Amino acid sequence: MKQHIEQLVQAAIAQLVKQGDLAIELPRVQVDTVKDKQHGDLATNIAMVLAKSAQRKPREIAEMVVKALPASTKVAKVDIAGPGFINFFLTPEALFSVVPEIIAARADYGKSDFGKGKKVLVEFVSSNPTGPLHVGHGRHAANGAIVSDLLATVGYDVYREYYVNDAGRQMDILAVSVWLRYLELCGVKFEFPANAYKGTYVIAIAVVLKEKYDNTLVVALPELSQDLPLDEPAGGDKELYIDAVIARAKSLLGDARFEQLFDFSLEMILADIRDDLAEFGVEYQNWFSERSLTKSDVIDRMIARLQKEDLAYEREGALWFRATNFADEKDRVLQRANGQRTYFANDLAYHVSKFERGFDLAIDILGSDHHGYFPRIKAGLQASHIDTNRLVVILLQFVMLYRSGEQAQMSTRSGSFVTLRELREEVGNDAARFFYVMRRSEQHIDFDLDLAKSQSNENPVFYVQYAHARICSVFRQMPEKKLSFDLQSGLNYLSQLTEPQELQLLGTLNRYKEVIMLAATQYEPHQLTNYLKDLATDFHSYYNSHQFLVEDVNLRNARLALIDATRQVLANGLQLLGISTPESM
Repeated sequence: MKQHIEQLVQAAIAQLVKQGDLAIELPRVQVDTVKDKQHGDLATNIAMVLAKSAQRKPREIAEMVVKALPASTKVAKVDIAGPGFINFFLTPEALFSVVPEIIAARADYGKSDFGKGKKVLVEFVSSNPTGPLHVGHGRHAANGAIVSDLLATVGYDVYREYYVNDAGRQMDILAVSVWLRYLELCGVKFEFPANAYKGTYVIAIAVVLKEKYDNTLVVALPELSQDLPLDEPAGGDKELYIDAVIARAKSLLGDARFEQLFDFSLEMILADIRDDLAEFGVEYQNWFSERSLTKSDVIDRMIARLQKEDLAYEREGALWFRATNFADEKDRVLQRANGQRTYFANDLAYHVSKFERGFDLAIDILGSDHHGYFPRIKAGLQASHIDTNRLVVILLQFVMLYRSGEQAQMSTRSGSFVTLRELREEVGNDAARFFYVMRRSEQHIDFDLDLAKSQSNENPVFYVQYAHARICSVFRQMPEKKLSFDLQSGLNYLSQLTEPQELQLLGTLNRYKEVIMLAATQYEPHQLTNYLKDLATDFHSYYNSHQFLVEDVNLRNARLALIDATRQVLANGLQLLGISTPESM
């Protein structure tokens, strides 16, 4: 219906331009749903948009557009409000048309070819493989998966990718943490470093390591501890200490055995992350290894290109990128004086590789702590002659988890955190996914476990699923009452749906396709959760006010057709969120 109104307005403006009444270029018309039904069903601000270029008052333009509108059986009335808003009141027939449209499309209702197969890479979660996923990562997983599915629904070719940070110091710390726990299991007593990973998952990995390698990775305590600097509890520097322990481990084990330890620890963590996400309904087309990037020529080619264009220079033995040439606050190090590439160099090369692989658009869904990082990535892309508008960065705020009114603390290094798996086991995947995407990305989430587990109308996911189950229960009652449902008859007699709750429900059903488009193109899954709550509210109000299985067969079939369409839209929306559609609750 929105598209129909847009076409009417475009036709009116084209006619005014042709007649010479408006000397403008034909604009893109935007039509929006009106929240206050006193102002109609749909509205456009096109008169205000055209005022400057047409050099006329907005209200004057609005009056011209209204007079030039083609006739439509779907529009009951048009009026002008305020400075020049054009409000459209739809006929009941226009509202009714959504029901046969939904019934005809069924599971495909809401899908479109808007994206025209444009290739989009969505990178999300990408947590360092140094421990299990915690509840904060769950927000990234849910948003990434649902944004991807929304984009696919409106016609984009979506590729889901997890960037595995399997190179660098944090992975060395993990490997050494596992090794030290393994030594403890083998009887070697060593004071565990303050800056090592302390979670019980490290001990669990060490147990499997011992089962696989027995005592072949054991070293003597004097060799391990001799001449190490002081750790933090003893008044030393925990960073220097853990680095010294890593260096000692590499020296004692040798390159081959340390790499064996490193790979084992990495694969154990990655296997757990893969399983956790798969159980959460999150799948990827690719797990992109940072180490594979460092072994390719992508970084070398990128740096060579920057040097050739005088966008990289040497200072104090290090290689720097002239990021300030591209509005970054300072230049950035690509390669340290010791020859080691920086994380920034690797990450920039990774982003360059996304576009070299043929993606039209790259979407990064990351934590809000990255807000200061992406200006330098965009500077690097600009220097690599890549349009920075092709990179979309969505920053998610933190998740605060509450149980019985108490906030749970999360720290990967200390090990005192709540895992995503624990959350899912407690509240279920459905509640977790719904709660994770109920808020805008820039808003913090206070995840109330008690609410998520409650079977009440205050629990939004229960409320929406209950609407679906209630509709199913109506249809289950029919054989018991020896009634049948004639869908075609119901579609023929939709005009009998005149109750306020029926018209309200029809209006909300008419909004679904618009919501899907906006949620997809604005990368905002919360628009869909808000819509489903509205739809559930409208249905529950209808259910509580009227009987569906009435004696009047035509009215009964019409009402059943309406709630059948409602059930389908609820199912389609919940499926996009990765949430089940129970038939009884």
